[in-house]
Amino acid sequence: MILEGKRLVITGVITKDSIAFHAASRALAEGASVVLTSFGRARRMTERAASRLPEPVEVLELDVNKPSDLAELTESLRARWGTVDGVLHAIAFAPEDALGGRFMTTPAESAAAAFQTSAFSLKALAAAVEALMGVGGSIVGLDFDATVAWPIYDWMGVAKAALESVSRYLARDLGPRGIRVNLVSAGPLGTVAARGIPGFERLADLWGEQAPLGWDVEDPGPVADAICFLLSDYARAISGEIMHVDGGFHAMGAPIRD
Repeated sequence: MILEGKRLVITGVITKDSIAFHAASRALAEGASVVLTSFGRARRMTERAASRLPEPVEVLELDVNKPSDLAELTESLRARWGTVDGVLHAIAFAPEDALGGRFMTTPAESAAAAFQTSAFSLKALAAAVEALMGVGGSIVGLDFDATVAWPIYDWMGVAKAALESVSRYLARDLGPRGIRVNLVSAGPLGTVAARGIPGFERLADLWGEQAPLGWDVEDPGPVADAICFLLSDYARAISGEIMHVDGGFHAMGAPIRD
């Protein structure tokens, strides 16, 4: 029960296949209280997914790009709990013309949309909960290794590089208040969002060739476990870190499988 008594906000649940869904399920099993966030047409899907969690969980309205929604989230959490112990940022979006091998033709507005929703939103969400967090607070974001250029990932890869930088600056600014900020860099998983990326299978196939521990694109459990660890007090001295949960893929320089 490494999260016993923790009050957690988890974004990014769309279906039961979402990484965030599995993180929420594991957090509940580890003793946490959880609320989810969603907005617009996706909210009905999130509520259906929430009904499949081990216990009832409320879904709060949040479009992370709307300052009014962020302000309402702060007040809702203040009224509900008074304090918040942890947040999972599992939010990413890039327009279709910013993905799939169209890097050179992507318009500036599409690149900007990818940056705002996928990277700046980590700062926006942190600012919304900062006043409710004290020493021991933890903010965790979902990442995809941005140290290299990937096929078909294009401006989402650029946005993830920005996310990594944002997390470091947040670790700097929130650390004196005892709040930790870390990322989990996951291998490719067969979520709705991932399968919406043109050519996702090409990325997923790479892991079968190169991850020394192997990699199951249908098993988000290891990523959920890492998220819960970083939200727990076991990670109390870790901040500004990017934890790779990818079967060891990131450490290999060439394919290792015949």
